Amino acid sequence: MAPMSDQTQRERTQRIGFVGASGLMGHGMAKNLRAAGYPLAYTVNRREPEGLADAGATLANDHAELGRTCDVVFICVTSATDVEEVVTGPRGLLSEAREGLIIIDSSTSEPGLTQRLAAACVERGARFVDAPLTRGPAEAEAGTLNILVGADDDLFAELQPMLQVCAEHVIHTGPTGSGHTIKLLNNFVIQAQATALAEAFAVATKADSDPKTLVDVLSLGMANNALLAIMAKTLDGDYGGMVFELDNARKDVRYYTRLAGDLAHPVTVGDGVHESLVLASALGYGKEYVPSLVKAQAQLGGSR
Repeated sequence: MAPMSDQTQRERTQRIGFVGASGLMGHGMAKNLRAAGYPLAYTVNRREPEGLADAGATLANDHAELGRTCDVVFICVTSATDVEEVVTGPRGLLSEAREGLIIIDSSTSEPGLTQRLAAACVERGARFVDAPLTRGPAEAEAGTLNILVGADDDLFAELQPMLQVCAEHVIHTGPTGSGHTIKLLNNFVIQAQATALAEAFAVATKADSDPKTLVDVLSLGMANNALLAIMAKTLDGDYGGMVFELDNARKDVRYYTRLAGDLAHPVTVGDGVHESLVLASALGYGKEYVPSLVKAQAQLGGSR
């Protein structure tokens, strides 16, 4: 690694806290922030994050300690409920927040909650940024994520060098809440494509047609993309191409349908995708990865 400039060294005196550093996405982010020279503290939920203590990161007693002692705190947890507890719970980040604290929520959460938490932060002299992620755990470890940032222009400019440590692309989506909105739209489109392919494979099989022939045809036209390649591998028994649990996908699409409902916009496709994920979860595939939609559709069709 090249020596850091004086300006970079000054920037990296900011003390960073991390909630969710043992998670699939959070671990890589925390590791890369520490490797870039940022002082890092973290809390532990289920297990100690691998390698962070050895790299010089320190363990905080709770979220309140992070809010009191850090300049910036990242959150990378599972659900909107988890985010709310971390920020406003009895020993949450805001319970003892230092003046000027910046909270960066890299979870997939709900824009409405993001707006409420941002308002709560303002009351405590803190700032709240939504910065959800696309790509997967391998990219998190490599520091090549896409980060979608909802913040005003000045705050985005302030945080961009720090976020760039974790990302190939740092995208300013607009004001607070826009990052989570774009992330939900992104995930909805991906899950709609995955659901359509899984259903098409099942119907092809039921019609005594080879779903691999369908893949060949799709790959020659406008439907050819990385997701088609991932879903096509299921036809050879490989369901690990997208490291993302069905239950998490179901949660994200539910957040999307609620967002659209709040905007009084019909979600005929969204409701169908959500129902497909609910059915797959009910059939026992919730803890498997998204490509297992193919198993669920085959079971529904009676071919498995």
